[in-house]
Amino acid sequence: MKWPTAVAEFLEYKMSIDKTEVRLIANALYEIRLLLSPYLGSENDASRDVRLAAHLAYALHNEAAALIDSEKFDVEAALRKVAAIDNTVPGNDGGRLAAAWATQNGTTHSG
Repeated sequence: MKWPTAVAEFLEYKMSIDKTEVRLIANALYEIRLLLSPYLGSENDASRDVRLAAHLAYALHNEAAALIDSEKFDVEAALRKVAAIDNTVPGNDGGRLAAAWATQNGTTHSG
């Protein structure tokens, strides 16, 4: 086997593993969004942590669906949705998470 062919086959194999892993996590997030949907809204009487989790899953469910379908999405738009959680759930968790994830991903978030 020639070197370029071996590298290409390895990269193809590695990409298929990564896609499978990404789809698994994306499916889990989408399911979490469905399970937590009763806890959405600013006037829900669930605990703040449950409401935050519900809104976080809801904010990113379209991005999870895109990953399930092997499609790309706009990371900046996703981060803006995460930051907007603060408009519904009191606190600064949405902005904090968006800023932290933007830093981890090498993007900027002006949130």
